[in-house]
Amino acid sequence: MSDLINVAVVYHSSSGHTARMAEAAAEGAEDVAGTRASLIRLEGYAVAWESLAAQLAAADAIIFGCPTHMGSVSAPFKAFMDASVRAWQAGAWRDKVAGAFVCSANPSGDKLQSLQQLAVFAAQHGMIWVGLDVQGDPHGEEGGLNRLGSWLGAMGQAEPRASVVDAPPAGDLRTAAYLGRRLATAAARWRRGQGGVLL
Repeated sequence: MSDLINVAVVYHSSSGHTARMAEAAAEGAEDVAGTRASLIRLEGYAVAWESLAAQLAAADAIIFGCPTHMGSVSAPFKAFMDASVRAWQAGAWRDKVAGAFVCSANPSGDKLQSLQQLAVFAAQHGMIWVGLDVQGDPHGEEGGLNRLGSWLGAMGQAEPRASVVDAPPAGDLRTAAYLGRRLATAAARWRRGQGGVLL
């Protein structure tokens, strides 16, 4: 077994804002020595499951990301969740580390509902959920880490018409990167166990 920790970032992005958070999460994961992150973008409703299965089976951690649409995960991401029944039946993701980030137009935007949906999804797969451990900036500073005050996962805010250059704000991207580092670190601890011995 290789010492390399593999982190897969599986995401759907409708306007490019969630894609920026995905990139930040992958970059954060790779800040952890010995980690390789891969970005897997979901397009449309047709899920090419056979091409995804091997990538996700090889991952030590999977970070899920999507926009919040109408108080729920986006429809293409839900299609991916439904298609994952094959992995569920095989127990393919059991004991992998999981976490998530979501993005919506409003500061709340019912993003917590989407994170709860993703946490339950991970639990059904027998995954180990990792959230955030940083207090949010109570004044909502756009550059602040976890400025939207979420512990279950990372949240981003971006109006649909906003340029991807300007949104999500820097603090939301920093929070996604922090989540990526946290999951990569947790995956390394989980896989190696105490004393650095591979389980």
